[in-house]
Amino acid sequence: MSTALLVVDVQNGFCHPDGSLPRLGRELDGAAAAVANTAVAVARAREAGVPVVFTRHVYRPGRVDEGPRLAELSGGLAELHGLEVGTWDADVVDELGCTAADLVVDKARFDAFLWTSLDPLLHGLGVTGLVVCGVVTNICVESTVRAAFMRDYRVTLLEDCCAAMTRRQHEIGVEIMRDIGFAAIASIGGGFTFGALPEAA
Repeated sequence: MSTALLVVDVQNGFCHPDGSLPRLGRELDGAAAAVANTAVAVARAREAGVPVVFTRHVYRPGRVDEGPRLAELSGGLAELHGLEVGTWDADVVDELGCTAADLVVDKARFDAFLWTSLDPLLHGLGVTGLVVCGVVTNICVESTVRAAFMRDYRVTLLEDCCAAMTRRQHEIGVEIMRDIGFAAIASIGGGFTFGALPEAA
C-alpha cells in the first residue's frame, strides 16, 4: 500500500495564538501540542519518503466562495479577513516547514475532497492509504476522513496531532471515526512510525 500523510488545515488562523479564530475567542484546546506532534509526523514522513500533502481552508477576497451557510458559522471572521488567500492567517504554521515546493491543496469546505484536486493528486501519487492529522478534529478532519473512507482509502488517524474547540469534542470525533471503522487510531506519542500502519477496525 502506498501511503501519504495528509495534514488538514494546520494554519495560523486556527493554531497560532495571534490567528483569527483565537482572536475571536475560539481557540482550540490542545492546539500547541497538536502542532508540535504534527511537526514530528511531518519529519518522520519525509524521512521515510512518504509524500506529505497539506490542506488549507481559505477564502478568496470578498469571500465570494464562502457560501451563506458557512458565513453563518464564521462569527466575525470576515471582518478580520480570516483565512483569506494570500494572508499570513491562511498560511500553514511555520513549525511544519511547509514550502512552495510542498504539495498544498486549498479548499473552501470542511471536506478536503469536495471541489478540490486532492483525489486526482493522490491517485497520481499512487496513494491508497492515508495517515491523517490536523484541525478541527470533529469538523474538517472528520469530514475529510469520512470522504476518504467513501473513496476506498485506508485511513489512519493520528489522534495526538489533532485538536478541537474542547477536549470532549476532540474525543467524540476520534470515538466516532474509530468505532464506525472510518479510521484506525494511532499517535505520535505512542511511537507511530510510517513503517507499520495499523489496520482500520
